[in-house]
Amino acid sequence: MFAAELDGRIVGIAGGYAPDEATAELISMWVAPSVRGRGAGDRLVGSVIAWAEDERHATLRLWVTDGNHRAERLYARHGFQRTGTVKPVHSGEDRMEFEMVRKLT
Repeated sequence: MFAAELDGRIVGIAGGYAPDEATAELISMWVAPSVRGRGAGDRLVGSVIAWAEDERHATLRLWVTDGNHRAERLYARHGFQRTGTVKPVHSGEDRMEFEMVRKLT
């Protein structure tokens, strides 16, 4: 887990985990509404990318709720692309989320 801090308070978090040796996932991404657009999200995504590369994973995957265009733009800036895979956010729910993947070095 990584945290973004401003004036002594946590204003963002992002985590990474490895479901297998080749793939890592960016999970639990959140930035406080009051600081969105100020770079915290970029730094958090960059931290998870660096961790996944340090661990020598080949790809980094994440899921974005359909319609969350701001998050999709953030991830696209960091080289993530849609894979075409879509699933419900929660089983039996109408809200959908889509997968994005970034190849790592």
